[in-house]
This record gives sequence, structure tokens and C-alpha cells, in this order.
Amino acid sequence: MRARTYILALCAIVLWSTLASIAAHLHGQDPLVTTGIGLCIGGLLSLGRIRSWLVPWRTFLIGCTGIFGYHILYFTAFTSAPALEVNVLNYLWPLAMVLLAPVIVGGRLRSGQVLGASLGVAGTVVLLAGASWSIRSSDARGYGSALAAAVIWATYSLLTRRLPPFPTAAVGGFCLASGLLALLSAAALHGHVAIQLRGISAMDWALLGLAGIGPLGIAFYCWDAALKCGDPPTIAVLAYLTPVLSSLLLMVTLHRALTAPTAVALVLVIIGAALATRSRQVLVERP
Repeated sequence: MRARTYILALCAIVLWSTLASIAAHLHGQDPLVTTGIGLCIGGLLSLGRIRSWLVPWRTFLIGCTGIFGYHILYFTAFTSAPALEVNVLNYLWPLAMVLLAPVIVGGRLRSGQVLGASLGVAGTVVLLAGASWSIRSSDARGYGSALAAAVIWATYSLLTRRLPPFPTAAVGGFCLASGLLALLSAAALHGHVAIQLRGISAMDWALLGLAGIGPLGIAFYCWDAALKCGDPPTIAVLAYLTPVLSSLLLMVTLHRALTAPTAVALVLVIIGAALATRSRQVLVERP
């Protein structure tokens, strides 16, 4: 049983680690369209358990808002700034989760949490300073989107702890509704979604299909199954493999060398997140 648990958790971690590389190779696509297609595919995977989609309206609203907002900002960040830096900034969300916990779920910050948050901030400073002392306006938009995505996912993760328990398959309903909302938003803003869909290359369709099936689909179910039959703190520690694997995969697929500032920032963010999360013993919902 223990081996099965860790295999499921590692499958989810590996799948989530691929999302940044997929997003980086969809550079020319509208983030709304990208989000819409990916989430619709991921949502349809749980169509066989559609009854599980019936949840209270408040749960549905929070679920859709969190998934929609996070992924819109996530894909926007990758179209607006260097992928490796954006990826590191995105993984500040466990720190944001710890810092926001006293406000959303109650309690107070501990010394380990403050130290972890400080390391995360230090990592951000090193990363942005190493990228460029004068950040271009387009980069600033991408970095801002990555940081906002981190805050939104942290908030969503905490808010779900205040909701009545709901089956994992309900996430499929959140994803499908969020995907449709993204496509409708693209149509309202641009009015040429059909043209964009026809203009997507076969390679981009393949990447979107992989994103929907893998990191935006199967990964959710593997992670939930691991949590239900395994030891949560141990699985949470495994989750910190994600930013490492994700960054390494980005370097390979983008043929980019790891710079010293990015390496230092990545280490600081991972250590800071681990310290902060362990101090509060909060199990992160997604790595």
C-alpha cells in the first residue's frame, strides 16, 4: 500500500512538472484560449462521475474562481516573461499560503513561518535582480502575473479547507466550467475565437491535449488517491520535488543554462516553502 501511495504521488508530481514546459512552448497562443482548451479537456476526464459535480453553490463558486484565476494568470505569465524566472516565482504560493493562513483559517505566524517567508522573499529579490536591474515592461507583466497566480492558488487552497468535504471528481466540474468561462471571455474580448482555434497548429493541439490530460487532469486524481491512502506529511515533502523537476525540464526543453541567480533563488524558495509549511504542518493541496 505504501509503495502504491508513493507511486501515485510521484506520478502527480511528474505530471505537474511538465506544465511549465508545455506553457513555455505555447508562447504565441492567447492565454484565455489556452486555459479554456486545457481545462475543458481536463474537466471532461471526470465526465463518467458527473454526479460528483453536484456540490453546494459556494463550493462550486470558490472552485471555479480559484482554478480559472490561477490558470489564466499562469499562462499569461509564460507569454510575458522568461519561463524559468516565471516558474520560480510561481512556486512562492506555498509561502503565500502560510502567510495568508492566519487571515483565512485563523491562528498566528510562528518563527519558522517568518523565516521561511523571508527566504522566499530573498529568493525573489535575487531572481529579479539577476534577471535584469531594469525589467522590461513586458517582463514586469509576466512577473506580476506569476506572483498574482501564486497568491490566488494559496487563497483557493486555504478557502477549500473552510468548505464541506467534496469528492475529487468535483474538480472536473470546476475545470470544465472554468474552461468554458475562459473561452467565453476570449470570445467577448476578441470576438475571433473560432479563427484562433483554426489557427492552432497540430503541435500546439498536441501540447494542449497533453496539458489537459496530464497536469490538468490525471494529476489531480493521482494526488487525491495518494493523500487518501498515504501519510500526508511525507507526501507533502515529496511535493517539493516539483519546482526542481519543473525547472530542470524547462532548461532541457528550452536549451537554457541554469544561471547562478536562478539557482540561488530556486534553492531559497524551496527551503523557505519547506520551512514555512512544515512549521505549520499544512498539507499543500497541489505542488
